[in-house]
Formats: sequence, structure tokens, C-alpha cells
Amino acid sequence: MRKFAVLRILVILILSVTVAYGDSGNDSWPTWRGPHMMGISPEGNPPITWSETENIKWKVELTGDGSNSSPIIWEDKIFFQSAVKTDKKPEGAVETPEEKNQEQSGQPGGGRRGGGRFGVTTPINIYEFKVVCLDRKTGKMLWEKTVCEVVPHEGHHQDHGFASYSPVTDGKLIWANFGSRGVYCLDMDGNLKWKKDLGLKNTRASFGEGNSPALAGDNLIVLKDHEGDSFICALNQTTGEEVWKQSRDESTSWTSPIVTEFEGQTQIIVSGTNRTRCYNAGSGELIWECGGQTRNVIPTPVLGFGMVFCTSGFRGSKLQAIKLGKTGDLTGTDAIAWEVNKGTPYVPSPLLYGDKIYVCSGNNGVISCYNAQTGKPYYVEKDLEGIKNIYASPVGAADRVYFVGRDGTAYVLKNTDTFEVLAVNKLDDPIDCAAAIVGEEMYIKGKKFLYCLANSDK
Repeated sequence: MRKFAVLRILVILILSVTVAYGDSGNDSWPTWRGPHMMGISPEGNPPITWSETENIKWKVELTGDGSNSSPIIWEDKIFFQSAVKTDKKPEGAVETPEEKNQEQSGQPGGGRRGGGRFGVTTPINIYEFKVVCLDRKTGKMLWEKTVCEVVPHEGHHQDHGFASYSPVTDGKLIWANFGSRGVYCLDMDGNLKWKKDLGLKNTRASFGEGNSPALAGDNLIVLKDHEGDSFICALNQTTGEEVWKQSRDESTSWTSPIVTEFEGQTQIIVSGTNRTRCYNAGSGELIWECGGQTRNVIPTPVLGFGMVFCTSGFRGSKLQAIKLGKTGDLTGTDAIAWEVNKGTPYVPSPLLYGDKIYVCSGNNGVISCYNAQTGKPYYVEKDLEGIKNIYASPVGAADRVYFVGRDGTAYVLKNTDTFEVLAVNKLDDPIDCAAAIVGEEMYIKGKKFLYCLANSDK
């Protein structure tokens, strides 16, 4: 009990530098990676074990391409984004022989920048872009709102999708960023309040889009890093009007901004290939920047102990612990408290839980754990046997850490300084989404199904 109390104090210390997303008590996972975008449920206590026949409260089949949109939760409602391919084509469109062959065979068609690599195809059909709301108690659909119908201007990686963003809510409104298809604001019943067109994104190799938005005070923060004029902007939450816009010297990224309250100032921190940057949330003014990450930045940073922890793992490895409260260019300075140059994640974000930070090695089922304050390794590159690849970011609750592999295999580890496995579980559905935890339930969204896991004896 004493150890758990200490852990709770550490979690409070970590979350004290973040900005709240409304106030729903323990019935909320309101944004990508949950409260404060940290992947932690401070009061959660989900199951340790599960399977297709154990501790499943309900399981519902999904429609459309929403497999990479991690769910968010507010009280009795679950939200996520989806893109549904229709059999409709634009009026007057002339189908070329190449397109006809592509549509019939399902083979790569050589997108504008994709060249057919990694399953990239040229879209032909109209897609319906939707925000979906399910009942948390039963999984029954409450409503779905089609916000846009269009043929996407470019394709996506075979592991990606057209709806790979996660929405965000404050319990009164829901904001969904569909990138090239626009930003949308809805009320809790699915009524459209406003929409904003931020222009098309041209992603590297047509790999697709996926920068989830964040809330900062009265503003919605939206990131647009692509093969064009990249920028970050703040939109008024209630009107969609642009508050500020800041250009970024960055190419395509798939990371998301994280918001922190530090020394009385709300700040936005965004990782990037060229620089990790910190902005004033009210004005967009650049506060500091720091180089050192690798290419193709995907993981979202985490915050704690007066530092931000940034990771990347494509064509190199980097984990940087950067001190907050600095200004200017921090590259190569003592503002970098510590760093690691091997075994860091490509897709999954890190997890900071208590005084421990957990990272995957690339996209592999191999993990390391470090002391977040000092960088001291607790253990390095331990195999999660049976998990080949991981895309889903880990989550933490009840002094446990949950890693879910792409084949549905999940490890539950004890949050301790030794590698201690509590359980290995398996679902039949491939899983790329980060899990959501509310109370004694865990929600895992696969390619075909959304699962609600709960101990059957409660």
C-alpha cells in the first residue's frame, strides 16, 4: 500500500505540469493517450488477464477505415474517427485502364508520390469521413456524423488509413481533425458546429496523415507537417477562427502536439525531424528549440519532473530528456538532462509512469526502462516473446504497464525496476491503436472489432 501511495504522488507530480481537458472525474479518456496525453489512468484498475473468452464485457464489429483512430471517452460515450469507402465516383470522372485494373485487383497503383511502395494506392472512390459515437456500457452505436464526402487526393501506407487521427473532447464539444479533409467541431449529440479547411497535405511517399489535435486554454492546436509549407496553428474552440499560425521548417511527421502548464505559462511542445519546438500557447511565439531527433518523427512526447521526453527511431535512435524553462536553441547544451542513442521507438510513443520511462525498440516487441530523472537504465532491450511488432503506444494503470502487439498479443508488466511479467494475453484481432482505460475497464480497438475488457467477477 505504501508503494502504491508513493506511485500516486509521483503520478500527481508528473501530471502537475500538464493542462486538464475538462473535468469528468474518473470517467474520462478525453484525448489521444488519455488524460493530459500521457497514457496513464491514475485511478484505473483494468483486468490483468483476458482472451476471446475471458473478461470481455462486450465486443462490437467496426465498419470503414477507422482502425488507426484510437478511441476517446467521456462519461458514457466513446468517440473515434472513420473513413468509409463507397461505390461512388465523382460525376464525370473517367476511369483509366490502370485505375480499373487497380480497383479490380486491389494492387498498388502508384500514387502521386507513392510509386506503389508499401501498398500505397491511388484513391478512386469517394470516401465518407465520419465521427462515430458508441454507448460505453453496451458498445451500441449512438450516432455517426458524416462530415465530408470526397475522393482523397493521395493514398496511404498499407498499415495506415484515411482516418488515423484521434478526436479530442472537453465534455461539451468534440473536435476531429481529418487533415486534408478539414477540421470539424461537433456537439456531444453529433451536431456540426463549425468546420475549417486548412488545405491539402502532401505526405512523404503518400504514406498518409495522422497528427491528432490538442486543447490549450480556449484554443484547439492543429499541426500540419507535410511536404509543403508546414505550420502549427491555434483555432478558437467555439468558432474555428484562426488565433495564430506559426510556420515550421519540417517535412512530414505523424506526431501530435502536447500541452503543458509550466511556471504559470501554457506551452505547446511538438517533436520534429529538424527540431523539437516549444511554443507559447497564447501567441504562438517560439520559446525554445532543440535538434537531435531522427527522421519520420511519430511518437508524441511525454512530460514530467520539469522535463519533456522526446523519442524517435527511424534510421537512428534518440530519447532526449529536455529541461523546461529554457529559451533559444538548446541543441548540444546542458538543457538536455540526459539522452539515449539506441533502442528507441519508431511508431509507439513512450510511457512515463512514476519515475520510470518505458520505450520500445523501433517497432519491435523489445522494450527498455529508464529512470526518468537520471536516465539510469533499469533494464534494456528485453524481449516480449511472442510479439513481433508494436504500433500501439503503451498505457499504465494500477501500477501496471500494458504493451499490445500488432497481432493482438498483449503483455502486462509490473511497474517496477525489474522486468516482471504479470500476464500475456491474446485477442484474435490485429491491433494498432493505443488502448483507453476508464475505471475498471479497458477499451482496445482492433482492425475489425472494438473490445471492452472488464473483470467478469465484478
